[in-house]
Amino acid sequence: MIFFFNLYFKFVTKTFVIMKIARDKWKHFYVGIPMGAILQILTYYIMPQHFVASIMVSFVLVISVSYGFEVLSLITKKGHYDIFDAVAGVIGGGIGMAITLLLLKIFIVRLMIAL
Repeated sequence: MIFFFNLYFKFVTKTFVIMKIARDKWKHFYVGIPMGAILQILTYYIMPQHFVASIMVSFVLVISVSYGFEVLSLITKKGHYDIFDAVAGVIGGGIGMAITLLLLKIFIVRLMIAL
């Protein structure tokens, strides 16, 4: 059992801990957070009765915008095309959506308690 844990620990440290994330990816991640939050607020405002649908539409929009900018840079040859930039943007957008949904839920629960 210890042997398998040792192999797993070596794999994890070599794969995730030692691998450095480039500064460019962090920028896409940080830009994705407000993008996800804004798109979540917008879709919830447009479809307040369909909470799950607004989450799905917002996530699809985050993916579309993140990947769309990468495709645009590939087509126009301006900027640097890297698919992992889009992945970092989508991860940041998901976190922004999660924060917005958490704050929205807290606000709705407090509003219901006040009534």
